[in-house]
Amino acid sequence: MNKTSPIVLVEDDADDKEVFEDIVKELGYENPVVWFDTTLKAYDYLKSTKDPVFIIFSDINMPYESGLEFKCRIDSDDYLRKKSIPFVFYSTTVNQKAVNEAYIKMTIQGFFQKGDDYKDMKELISIILKYWTYCHHPNASEY
Repeated sequence: MNKTSPIVLVEDDADDKEVFEDIVKELGYENPVVWFDTTLKAYDYLKSTKDPVFIIFSDINMPYESGLEFKCRIDSDDYLRKKSIPFVFYSTTVNQKAVNEAYIKMTIQGFFQKGDDYKDMKELISIILKYWTYCHHPNASEY
């Protein structure tokens, strides 16, 4: 993993964003967290950035366009699909219908429910980031 590759967080709750950033720093990751409060802004960033993105964490319940619609748009875009950016849903609420839709209709690498407290959230984020640090995939810049 490139230590300068941004972690993209698509989350409309500023408090959750701050907690996420604090956890990433506490875990010792130097990757900047690039935050978007709408999927539309995140999509524009992904289309325009030349930087390799380490991973995308996206909430399901977003204004204007859901996280599911956002991921479908990424999957239907040849340029973004070829970037092979790991994508996980990271949401406060999880229902089986959304999980089924995410895995059946699109390519995602995980669907996670935010922890009930800081400790649980930190453990989950740690597991996800550690996994993608070691995982070999087309977007990984160091083999």
